[in-house]
This record gives sequence, C-alpha cells and structure tokens, in this order.
Amino acid sequence: MLANMHFHTGYIAIVGRPNVGKSTLLNNLIQQKVSITSRKAQTTRHSINGILTDQHSQFIFVDTPGFQTQYRNRMNAAMNRVVSHCISDVDLVLFVIEAMHFNECDQQVLNLLSDSVPVVLVINKIDRLQDKNRLLPFLDAMAKKFSFTALLPVSGNNKEQLSELIETIRPFLPENPPVYDVDEITDKSERFIAAEFVREKLFRLMGDELPYSASVVTEKFVETERLYEIHVIILIDRPGQKAIIIGKNGEKLKLIGSQARKDMERVFGKKVFLRIWVKVRSGWADNVNVLRQLGHE
Repeated sequence: MLANMHFHTGYIAIVGRPNVGKSTLLNNLIQQKVSITSRKAQTTRHSINGILTDQHSQFIFVDTPGFQTQYRNRMNAAMNRVVSHCISDVDLVLFVIEAMHFNECDQQVLNLLSDSVPVVLVINKIDRLQDKNRLLPFLDAMAKKFSFTALLPVSGNNKEQLSELIETIRPFLPENPPVYDVDEITDKSERFIAAEFVREKLFRLMGDELPYSASVVTEKFVETERLYEIHVIILIDRPGQKAIIIGKNGEKLKLIGSQARKDMERVFGKKVFLRIWVKVRSGWADNVNVLRQLGHE
C-alpha cells in the first residue's frame, strides 16, 4: 500500500446514455480491460470500479450502465437505480456524450445531475470527425446547457486527450489514503469478470440475432495450481434463441468460448478450462430471484 501523507484518492462516476463509449473510456484510462464493450445497448449492467494508481493519487472510476429509457422491466429499473446512486455518491462525474450528438436520451441523463457534485463534460469519439473545427460551436452550445466544471473532447478508442482528462480530474480528488492496493485494477471478482467476458463475446458475435435479454452467470470457478476451471451458463428468454447461440454443429458457441477464454487467460495469467451451457429461463429480466443471482437486486 502506498504511504504518502499528501496522497489523494477519489471516486469518479462515468455516466451517459447507452453506446457513448463509457466502458472503452474506462478501460483505456486505467490501461487494462475490466469493463466489457460492444455496440449493443445494455452491455454494461453493473457498476464496475476501475482503479488507476500513480505516485500521488488513486483514481477510482465507476463505470455505470447506460441510463435506460427503453425495455421497461425490473432489470432496467435496477440499472437506472445504480446510475442515480453513483451520481450522488462520488467526488466527480464524467458526463460522456458523442461528439456532435446530443439527443433526448442524453438530456435525460443530464437532468439527473446537480450542482452538488462537479461535472466534467467528456465529448467522446472525436476520432470520427473529419473536421475538428466543427467542435467549437458544439462546445459553445453544450456549455450553455449546464454549469460544467470543464469540457474536454477525447477519443476513448484512440486514447486521444486521456492524459489531459486525468489531469483535469486530479484536483477534485480529496486528500485520502488509497482504498486499494497499488496493483489492483478493479473491485470485481475474477468470477464476475469471467461471466462478463463470455457475455461480451456473446453480444459481439451474435449481433442483432440476439436480443438484449440474455445474460451470463458463473456456476463454477475453481483455481488450481495449473489452471482455472470455469463453468458458465448463458441465460436466454426464448427456446428459439438457443439454437442460434449454439450454431451449426456447435460452432458459434465454440467461437464464443474460445474468444472469452483467451481474454480470461490474458487477465488471470493462467490457463483456463472453460465450459459453457445455454439455458432457457423465460422472463428472467423480470424475475427477482434470477436478478438477485446476477447481482442486480
């Protein structure tokens, strides 16, 4: 543990509507993958802490689910509660939007913010702009919508301006000892991360074939001297989705497992024996017991 009498530690919530790049931003800020990403809405369903520690400060980034305005069910309500709670319980909020885009869903997230916690507007995905000069009037317009502490254009994907973002955040961290050891990068367990890696590959490889109502739970997680033995279950809502996920001769499921296993081995630093089952549990997103098992309730 770092021992510095003038050390600073603080919590920074990353909030925004779905698909603005919050998880990619988090992963590249801490320079390690802890939060899964895909183009599909609802990829992030839990609050995940990503931790960056340097000689002077510990930044505890809280990656939140995208605030949901569609798919009304118990799971969405639980995700929105996570967002609302995180906003009120941090030292700084990063409100993330896409460059040149601000819509009604962004406004709904902005409406949750208050002057009681400083807010930095992070304009993400500037790498997609051919003419960066277009940002100036957009920044002016955004500055009028809220009393932002700072406005900063970045590219989470290309890591542009991320060091500037770190230095923008640093003054807001209160003087506190570190909460986590210097080598810790997340508050989530390896068991949780294993399920998340499978869910990421599921969403990425299935695309629009699979609706948002699918989840993954780790049923067995055993570490031995040589390897990890991990069993996970993919939960789906309808029987017809099972064959789609498994694919012809099981090829789709094998690919999901192969890609997820490589991510696990890279992060865990050890060989992984992974088995995946697909189970139908209709209405799981409204089932309190299932949501509790998945950590949503």
